[in-house]
Amino acid sequence: MRFNLYSAVKDFYRDTYDVLARHEAQNLIPLGNVIIGNDGSDKNGWRDPANWFMATVTDGSGIALTAIMTPPHNLTLYATDNQIDDEAIACLIKGIGETNFTVPGVMTEKALAERFAKAWSTEKDTKYTVQCDQRIYELIKVNPAIPLKGVLRLVEEKDMPFLPYWIEGFNCDCFGHTASPKPDPDPYRYHINKKKLYVLEDNGVPVAMASMTREMRTVCGVGQVYTPPYFRRKGYATSCVAGVSRLVLERGFAKCVLYTDLANPISNSIYQKIGYTPICDSLMIKIDD
Repeated sequence: MRFNLYSAVKDFYRDTYDVLARHEAQNLIPLGNVIIGNDGSDKNGWRDPANWFMATVTDGSGIALTAIMTPPHNLTLYATDNQIDDEAIACLIKGIGETNFTVPGVMTEKALAERFAKAWSTEKDTKYTVQCDQRIYELIKVNPAIPLKGVLRLVEEKDMPFLPYWIEGFNCDCFGHTASPKPDPDPYRYHINKKKLYVLEDNGVPVAMASMTREMRTVCGVGQVYTPPYFRRKGYATSCVAGVSRLVLERGFAKCVLYTDLANPISNSIYQKIGYTPICDSLMIKIDD
């Protein structure tokens, strides 16, 4: 096994794109990040590949394991064709140890995440904690019985009085981050400028949001699904996600993909009602210092 560390995102894109694309929906995050980095037009925050960790582990047959991390986010992995090789994992861990990168955690397909975390904890004599047990879903057709409650529109400057609170509310619900908005408005206006985040309005009142996320060859992600507590259990999230999913398919993508927290049966039920079907499970694991 050989550890290969990349400094140029275009070289990493060249070597890994076709491998990651074998499971395009499953690899929404790593493949989407590779595309963002290779495009190079958006270097906002974590999107600057100059700060990324990019590596592969190869054997005589080619790439066995692909790894990408966009600090401060977790390491994401893909075992080619989902054939997990413990020797490749060990080689990756040894290679990471020879760099200056710190790995806060890993988020990837469940079996691979578990085996990486166990191998890491053994090698580094540390512990790990499962933060989120996830399921990845895909959709090829929206259930036509799902109505659009109200009007779906892109977020605008007029939404800034509430948009930071909604975004931080989403981050708090999903990642446990603080719910207090940051004083700098630029990270929130970023979503306005990218024209991918949608708000559902009912009688002129914003009630829910959802976003198009990473765009790939045939797949586009749907995420940042959030409904303020006051408006929950009224069908707004279902309507909003269904509406954004329809827009994705109307733009020519073959599939929509999203992540759910298995600890939230309501959201999982909502997505299946819309037409999403599970493709695999994933884990978000925190690695202790």
